[in-house]
Amino acid sequence: MAVRLACQRGLLCSLLYPPSRLSAATSLRSYSTNLPEKEESKEEKSQSLTKTESKEVLAADVVSGAPENLKFRTVRIFNPARTAMQSGTHNTKQWRIDFDILEGGGRWENPLMGWMSSADPVQAIQMKFATKEDAIFFAEKQGWDYYVQEPHKENFVKKVYADNYKYSPGKLRIIKTK
Repeated sequence: MAVRLACQRGLLCSLLYPPSRLSAATSLRSYSTNLPEKEESKEEKSQSLTKTESKEVLAADVVSGAPENLKFRTVRIFNPARTAMQSGTHNTKQWRIDFDILEGGGRWENPLMGWMSSADPVQAIQMKFATKEDAIFFAEKQGWDYYVQEPHKENFVKKVYADNYKYSPGKLRIIKTK
């Protein structure tokens, strides 16, 4: 294809390719092995454009090989809050699924480090999804009970630095001892 375009435009054909290859490339240009495309009517084109994939919920636990006790777990679908250490909101763009802690799930404090340990193998698993609908679809497909924890809306209070020096009659708002 690149040979054909270069030769059609006359761009350095004689320098890039020897005369034997150049004649073979230009002779291939005149013959085509492509069959004419079948013309579709406007209705067929519009129908093919409007087809969408249906999200049918199929039980994945039949073929997944997961243990039976995992089928009856409850999962939480949530959008994580931003960390208090940073002002960025990058980690809040994805929805996550994590498993609830089982009652009497064999939790103990590790004597060496003081960390909480658990006998539950899926407690530490977190899965990330782009949208809430994808996370719900995955939980339904696995056959898990789920609940959605909606994110909290941030209430931004606009503050003005000049309000620190505003006169207000009565008791002092800011008391400085030194």
